[in-house]
Order: sequence, then structure tokens, then C-alpha cells
Amino acid sequence: MNFGFWLPLFGGWLRNVEHENMPPTFDYAKTVIQAAERWGYSTTLIAELYLNDIKGPEQDVLEAWSTAAALAAVTEKIEIMTAIRPGYHNPAVAAKMAANIDQISGGRFTLNIVSAWWAEEARQYGGHFAEHDERYERTQEFVDVLKGMWTQDSFSYKGRFYNLEDAKLSPKPLQRPNPILYAGGESERGKKLIAEHCDAYVMHGGTPEEVKKKIDDMKARRAEAGLEPFQSFGMAAYVICRDTEEEAQAELTRITTVSEDAMKGYAGFGDFVNKSQLEQKLTLQDYSVSNRGLRPNLVGTPEQISARVKEYEEAGVNLLLLQFSPQLEEMERFARDVMPRFQS
Repeated sequence: MNFGFWLPLFGGWLRNVEHENMPPTFDYAKTVIQAAERWGYSTTLIAELYLNDIKGPEQDVLEAWSTAAALAAVTEKIEIMTAIRPGYHNPAVAAKMAANIDQISGGRFTLNIVSAWWAEEARQYGGHFAEHDERYERTQEFVDVLKGMWTQDSFSYKGRFYNLEDAKLSPKPLQRPNPILYAGGESERGKKLIAEHCDAYVMHGGTPEEVKKKIDDMKARRAEAGLEPFQSFGMAAYVICRDTEEEAQAELTRITTVSEDAMKGYAGFGDFVNKSQLEQKLTLQDYSVSNRGLRPNLVGTPEQISARVKEYEEAGVNLLLLQFSPQLEEMERFARDVMPRFQS
């Protein structure tokens, strides 16, 4: 099992807790990622949102790509997986930027392709926002352009959304044929695109049974497409690790108690559940923590959490993308008390 983490861009992951002692600043992000390298974490995921979906749209949030480039220059071995949403980017320019960050990082830059879901953010920032299936049509063309720019000396493309003629990109990314493309999706259209055009599959948090079903399905789709197996299956999860189960459950109660003061952090809830095609219904309690992080139930003592992680390993997950609060202190605890149990 590889252990990654979500980079703290939003000031925390908890919609019901106002202050989490993890400021949304570059200095804090730099401290976290450099410590993570020392502790043995393999990957960081940098989400891309221009509005703060956790603490409320009026609160601070870091921009993903400039943060990724800066962190690539001050780290040595950690994978920097950065989200990109086609409705906000020119794909040829994105291919150039990604190649440059891959060069800066020495071949450690990967992408998480995300078809955006937040209509209000698109309105404020001029992003293209369409109905669900059309978003995936744009995403497929976007990926076609990325790969073409990275692999061909001169690339032309004529599609519904993008047109290029004899476009050239140099230097190419260090990773060949391309930086790893991660993507997640639960709709039929999304899963088809991912199976046929991406390299790795990432999931929101779910039970071992839910996750195994998704992995088995995506493996079958990949084989049917005649492609090599996915390089990775990743899953988001929020961790509450304590010395006793009682302490862990008390913390769970604290962070999931929905108060009226916390409702500003739920500004995107309606768009997320209504403009996405999800396989499981979400409750406000599920949404208390980002990315369905509570569903894996990594809550308890180091022994209990380790046993749960082993269930996901058996289900086919080989990358956990973890969230913690406060990030630095809880990441260190997890690295000390849980991660050594999975070293070969």
C-alpha cells in the first residue's frame, strides 16, 4: 500500500469546524509536503478549486498549479498529482505547463483529470460549464490534445471543442509517453472515458465492498478496451487515529455535528449531488468531511485502522489519499503508528 495525502489548500477538511490550525498558505503547504517526504508518504494530491468549498466561498484558498510548480522545486521524491478541469484551461497551454513542471520536478508531476461540478464557481471565474455528458465530451478531447502535444513533434487536432494546427511542444515531459493521468468518475460516460483514455483510477471514499466492485468493473472495462492494466487504484479517506476507540469516536462526533454556523461550508453541496451522477446518496454528515472521507471508517486505534487498510488492500486499492486535521500533527502520528505496519 502507498500512502498519499491531500495538500491542505483550504484551511482544513472539516465543514463543521471553523479553525483547524492548518492555514491555507504556501508556507504551511511547503512545511507539510517536506515533512511528508521525510515520513515516507508517496504522493500528494493538489485539488483545483478557485473558490473555497470547505470553509465557504469567501475564504482563502490556494491556486493549484502555481502551488504545484513551487513545491516541485523544493521537494525531491514525492509525486505531485495536481487536478485539472478542462472547462478552465486551454489544453495545449496546459500540456506546455505540465511538461515544464514535470521537468522542474524531475519527472514527478502527474495529473488528476476532473470534470467540474460547481456551477457557481464557473459563473464567477468564466469557466465552461455544461450538462454532465457534454462535460465528459470536452474532457475526452482535452485528454486527446494533452497526449498529442506530449508525444508528437507537430500536432494537429480538429474536434468539437478544440482545434490546433501544427502545434509544437518542446521540451517534452520527462515521463514517457506521458505523465500519469488519474481520473475518477461514477457515471457510465465517465467510466468509459477513464477506462479508454486514462492511466489510473481514483475514487471517493467507500466501503471495501463498494470499492472492490468499482475496481473489478474498471479492470474489466480496461481489458475490454485492449489496454494494459491501470497503473494504480486510489481512494480518498479521512483518518482519525487515537490511542483508544473511545477517543476516536468522540472526535468523530465532534467533527460531524452540523451546526448552523458551519453551513457556509456547504455552499457547493447542492451542485455536487445534483450536477454529478453519483453511485451512492450523500447525507450532510457524509459531506461534513471532504470527498466522502468518512465512508472508509479509518477511525480508531492504530491496530483498528491498520486492519481496515488491509481490507482495502485486499479489495485492490494500492494508493490511499488521506486527509487529516490538523494536517501536520496527524500525518506524523499516522506515519509513526500505522505506516510501519505496511513496510515490506
